[in-house]
Amino acid sequence: MATKTKDKPAARNRTRYEDDHYTWVAEQVALLRGGRLAEIDAENMAEELFDLGISEVRGLRSSIAVLAQHLLKWDHQPRFRSLSWVATINEQRRQIEHALSESPGLKPKLAKLIEEGYATSRDRAVADTGLDYDTFPEVCPFSFEELMKRPIVLEKRSPSRGKRGA
Repeated sequence: MATKTKDKPAARNRTRYEDDHYTWVAEQVALLRGGRLAEIDAENMAEELFDLGISEVRGLRSSIAVLAQHLLKWDHQPRFRSLSWVATINEQRRQIEHALSESPGLKPKLAKLIEEGYATSRDRAVADTGLDYDTFPEVCPFSFEELMKRPIVLEKRSPSRGKRGA
């Protein structure tokens, strides 16, 4: 992340970026909507837009990581499958669909994000399950299609087993 401008004087008593981020954003939006482009804090505005794009990438990678983590647990610990796991899988699938529908420009990055997200999911699956790293493949075993569409059905159990898994 690039350094934000700190020594630029505030134009016409406007809020400086470093003094009050929220108010600065509101003022920049008002300037944009008012067509007063010459008054915009262009350097910091460009940095904010760049950071917004990075944030979208991070969010999608995180959702992929959580989804793959739960699919790994689903595959390697069938005794502990739970409604919580089903709900998490469904939620992450919706988050991914939402991110890609809002920002279709992220689609070409999916292969890289799956690769990066899977590394995290593997670490988390090891921590959650107590199983060894070699239990889980080093490379993501799931295609994007499988991550998103693979049926996840929780079989009914007898009441004597109780609740397990988080």
